[in-house]
Amino acid sequence: MGSSVRVKSAVVISPSEPTPSCVLPLSALDSQLFLRFTIEYLLVYKPSPALDHLATSARLKSALAKALVPYYPFAGRVRPRPGPDASGLEVLCRAQGAVFIEAFSDRYTANDFIDKAPKTVTHWRKFLSLYTQDVLKGSPPLVVQLTWLNDGAAAVGVGINHCICDGIGSAEFLNYFADLASGKSPAPKPVWNRHILSPRPIRPNKPSPIILPEFNPVPDLCNFMTRVSTDLKPTSITFDRRRLHELQQNAARSASQLSESHSHTCFEVLAAHVWRSWARALGFPSNQRVKLLFSINVRNRVKPGIPEGYYGNAFVLGCAVSERKGCPESVGVLIVSQWSRLGLERVDFGAGKPVNVGPVLCDRYCLFLPVNNQREAVKVMLAVPSSAVDHYQYLLTATHL
Repeated sequence: MGSSVRVKSAVVISPSEPTPSCVLPLSALDSQLFLRFTIEYLLVYKPSPALDHLATSARLKSALAKALVPYYPFAGRVRPRPGPDASGLEVLCRAQGAVFIEAFSDRYTANDFIDKAPKTVTHWRKFLSLYTQDVLKGSPPLVVQLTWLNDGAAAVGVGINHCICDGIGSAEFLNYFADLASGKSPAPKPVWNRHILSPRPIRPNKPSPIILPEFNPVPDLCNFMTRVSTDLKPTSITFDRRRLHELQQNAARSASQLSESHSHTCFEVLAAHVWRSWARALGFPSNQRVKLLFSINVRNRVKPGIPEGYYGNAFVLGCAVSERKGCPESVGVLIVSQWSRLGLERVDFGAGKPVNVGPVLCDRYCLFLPVNNQREAVKVMLAVPSSAVDHYQYLLTATHL
């Protein structure tokens, strides 16, 4: 049986105009060890007269070349910074280029992605054929793959080096790229300015840095990594506006019983609900401590403020810890990443907005995704061990727990 996705061509796209030849230091936030991987998006577009194969491919290549002029670091290469600061990273900018791949599939249609999870963790892997385990080994920080589906629909897979940008920055780039492809005027203009988030030197009389709870190791009392990573099956469950409101009401009732007045956001109640359902379904022992990690955007929280268009990593980790002894260290942790408010659902390359926004791989990292034509709904995608899938889905969808 042949491959479900066949690559037709792969080309290097260079900036359409001359760009600075330089070395750009990345910030301390960009250089963190846990960000040295590739963010991978999969956007699916329904069949449209605007999706002519030759014209669309040419338009995307041209737009990508134009986008790489202001976003020229995406055409560079990330490498370790030489010298005493061995933990820092930098981008060597020589217009080396990004990679554009065009592929075809005679098995998939748009309906295979809408409101569905992949059958396995790697089921959609071939929609981004070029990927690397080590993002510091000279690999291109940006890969775009256009795959034509059997029904005339299109899938756009995107891989972006997380060291260069965070989720908000990557979504801004994709919208900038898409606006160029569809003939619109893109905004905002990208801003580098990584020095804004570089730490000041610590004076000798200053106290030692505080060890934050998100980085504290959790004792492994249940062979945790094997338990949460073995025989994973992807799941996808959508929470509409009504269901999210119910979760908020339940949280408000619980808070009033504890004489608390704090109001809870949709993210807070949904993250708590998923975390509890996941932990209960996996049956951790009562003395296994568990954590929930999530990102907090600091663009409007730091002084001086971060300018509009800044696309570097501008988030810190938030951490919730179970009160009972009873789950960034991998042991004891569920990581939630909110893609539903990044603006990915607006990325229009000239054939309409995507009918599906999701990951290339669905694994044990939980994603909150936008839902087509339901602005306030959230799709929760997470892979859990097959033995726990039924219990997890029951707990997640139950209204009386």
